[in-house]
Amino acid sequence: MRKFLFAGVATAMTLLALAPEAKAQTKQLTLCWAAWDPANALVELSKDFTAKSGIAMKFEFVPWTSFADRFLNELNSKGKLCDVLIGDSQWIGGSAENGHYVKLNEFFDKNGIKMSDFMPATVTGYSEWPKNTPNYYALPAMGDAVGWTYRKDWFAKPELRKEFKQKHGRELAPPKTLAELKEIAQFFQGRVIDGKTVYGAYIYTERGSEGITMGVTNALYGYGFAYDNPKKPYQMQGVVNSPDAVKGLEFYKSLYDCCTAPGMTNAYMQEGLDAFKSGQVAMQMNWFAFFPGLYKDPNVGGEKIGFFANPAGPKGRYTQLGGQGMSVVSYSEHRDDALNYLKWFAQPDVQKRWWALGGYSCHKAVLNDPGFGYSCHKAVLNDPGFPKSAPFAQDFLTSMGMVKDFWAEPSYAQLLLSMQKRVHDYVVAGKGTAKEALDALVIDWEKVFKEDGKI
Repeated sequence: MRKFLFAGVATAMTLLALAPEAKAQTKQLTLCWAAWDPANALVELSKDFTAKSGIAMKFEFVPWTSFADRFLNELNSKGKLCDVLIGDSQWIGGSAENGHYVKLNEFFDKNGIKMSDFMPATVTGYSEWPKNTPNYYALPAMGDAVGWTYRKDWFAKPELRKEFKQKHGRELAPPKTLAELKEIAQFFQGRVIDGKTVYGAYIYTERGSEGITMGVTNALYGYGFAYDNPKKPYQMQGVVNSPDAVKGLEFYKSLYDCCTAPGMTNAYMQEGLDAFKSGQVAMQMNWFAFFPGLYKDPNVGGEKIGFFANPAGPKGRYTQLGGQGMSVVSYSEHRDDALNYLKWFAQPDVQKRWWALGGYSCHKAVLNDPGFGYSCHKAVLNDPGFPKSAPFAQDFLTSMGMVKDFWAEPSYAQLLLSMQKRVHDYVVAGKGTAKEALDALVIDWEKVFKEDGKI
């Protein structure tokens, strides 16, 4: 209703404003994000902002399945619903170039907000456009990455530990390499535990949005895959489809073929949570953002669950960046108040509460302080007590130090859909070879960048 007022309504409101008993209207901001546990934590955290500023907070949360469509349509239509938007990392390029987000450099400088206080990978991933330049369109808000959960109670069974050591000559423990991950997954695949047939690993395979891309990259990066030549932007031939990248894609398919539950042909976040909670799988790939809830789960949490960061491949150890930055929408009619919300959120003590409530701060003051939860701020991440603040804290810290991200180009949606198709066709549908899939992907991406005038 902020976009217009009918004349009659406007007149009535004017009369009310003149009446002696009328009260001043309360200021209000609308924050838009996805509907999930961290959003609930942000609602609780924001009560402090309202108490200190007198500005009421309204929240527009939508399910992940419609998150991108809902809010990208809002931005593209220059809508005024959202004053503050926590948008995906891939949106930063398009939102900056199309003028959807307020550029924040001057505001940061004026208010002493330093990007050096946040973990470098999150600044690059959530805030910068162009990448690796000091041009900021978001404040790192929700640090996240792909990690793993495992059935710690199954790994501890004496008979399984004995059998595994006899077979592999090492202890049954969280894997350090992707090769070890596959060995463990094969060991559990089809095994009967507590009277139930279980499976080795849950991995992402969803085709429609981003799922299989967010999964397969955790293997591709470790095998040497890169999006382009670091010395020549957008030069992808021989990089995206390098021999090492081919091996990485082959590995992911082999893990899918050998060690996943039947029917997991189009599965992403929720399917992984369901599989783990129902006791189907020994290990689960998923975002760290879900780990606090899993740890509290009455059936598989507590002492039954363990966590580990994505294992290393032959060419290094990396993981897929998730998470989002917090931006001020340029079409907001409450820009100054929205900027004040960012200023409040950036404070180290607020970032510490954000972690404690279940958010994922990116502030260095938080990520190493006892008791705090998913910040990108160095005040959190670099405190000596952070690794022991939660059972998954050290693995989160490790992961945020080795993240890589997908393209954040304005045409990222086309780039993403191409990768979704090429990878799913090979990994799940079994069409062609890994080399053919990546060769086709290079052609797809070159076409997009040629249309964009970048190659």
